[in-house]
Amino acid sequence: MNSSRTREVIVVGAGFAGVGAAIKLRQAGADFLVLEKADEIGGVWRDNTYPDCGCDVPSAFYSYSFAPNPGWTAFFSKQAEIKAYARETAEKYGVMEHLVLGQEMLTAAWDDSAKCWRLQTRAGTYSAKFVILACGPMHVPLFPRIKGLASFSGTCFHSSEWRHDFDLRGKKVVVVGTGASAIQFVPKIQPIVQQLTVFQRTPPWVLPKLDWTISKNVQAVFARLPFTQSLLRKMLYLQFELLNLSLRSRWLIKGLQAIGRKNIGRGVKDPELRERLLPDYAIGCKRILMSNTWYRSLAKANVQLFGGVAEIQGSRVIAADGQSCDADAIIFATGFEVADPPIAKRIVGSSGVPLSERWNGSPDAYLGTMTQDCPNLFLTFGPNLYTFSSSFVMLEAQLKFILCAMDAAKKQNIASIAVRPTSYAAYNKKLQAALAHTVWNSGCTSYFLDRHGRNSTNWPWTTWYLRRQLERFQADAFTIEHGATPTELIAAAP
Repeated sequence: MNSSRTREVIVVGAGFAGVGAAIKLRQAGADFLVLEKADEIGGVWRDNTYPDCGCDVPSAFYSYSFAPNPGWTAFFSKQAEIKAYARETAEKYGVMEHLVLGQEMLTAAWDDSAKCWRLQTRAGTYSAKFVILACGPMHVPLFPRIKGLASFSGTCFHSSEWRHDFDLRGKKVVVVGTGASAIQFVPKIQPIVQQLTVFQRTPPWVLPKLDWTISKNVQAVFARLPFTQSLLRKMLYLQFELLNLSLRSRWLIKGLQAIGRKNIGRGVKDPELRERLLPDYAIGCKRILMSNTWYRSLAKANVQLFGGVAEIQGSRVIAADGQSCDADAIIFATGFEVADPPIAKRIVGSSGVPLSERWNGSPDAYLGTMTQDCPNLFLTFGPNLYTFSSSFVMLEAQLKFILCAMDAAKKQNIASIAVRPTSYAAYNKKLQAALAHTVWNSGCTSYFLDRHGRNSTNWPWTTWYLRRQLERFQADAFTIEHGATPTELIAAAP
């Protein structure tokens, strides 16, 4: 199974999930390729280059446990440093030789006769017994449907596709959205624009960001005494596990909200503006944000805050309450296609139906890692695996399970692995029951809930519980077909 386009495993995507998968596959001696549509690796940290783009998870925790970086220069790292870490780690662990850059997967279809996946690219067909989708949920920009948007006479772009060739200085700029990207770039562009108008449907809860520079001396300690950084990581893990659990406690939620209200008061003195910035929902119902500059920037003389956008007429942007402003540029800080990932349209499983049709805007999976009708296909950061800050913990748990499943297939002469419908239904029923009374399902509008009102995003339990569930391949939850996959059938792409 070693022709140039035939592999035991194909990984789609070379962000942190794809790089991590490649490292583990290489260590296991697997025959694999990584297909990446762009000309370099990095995923979300390659694509997002807006001003002050950075991570809201501490650097020591936003990294692979097996590849610590003692050289982080700040407690919360910025985009360029995170992207560099991804590249350096890929090079260190020999991933680059398995990469095929500039190769976008157009479709992936299950070939039941050969018990393998056929992946179409513009360069031709790739075949693999197993596929790992490592594309990530924060990948395809989401643009709101706004009446008259096509009539806008200025420049518009999404924050994840920042126009560095467009000079914002002295311009009248509209920002649509007040999510994670907006609270980072708005304070940076506010001083240079003539007028900044922020359109906000719902205010976010924004807590102070306890950030600081990591000195060279501390970096040296981490490098010479690795257990110190490992201890810090363990402390952060415990802290975030407790934070996740605290969102089930009303009095702890009230405590966090008090911190959020104080953060507003520190940055905004105008009582009317403070009132408009105060959320009317429980903290945690939407993504919790962190910033020390967001509120101060909104209080500046050249900034105005409007409600949601209703319509655009030429250069004029009109809010739902009738307020309007002229704009030279519109920046959409409106997030990503989380519940309707376009890649789902490209996946055709054993029934011949695209995954997008089966999901119908409400993604689900078994332990966030395998979905129905898709034998031998594994997801990373799949449905209902979102936590506030433990993405690498979740990823490494998934990769352990995936490698265990592949190892079982090799040792037990297994041709295909698919989740049993009964296991799938029981798991998702238990999952939704656990989510029903959490703060994430408490009534606000957020990307946590899909268009059907179902929570297809959050993980309701501890990450320790997920790690326990994924620590080994439990064959009784799956339908297994035995028999070696004929090499000549895999290699014979249609």
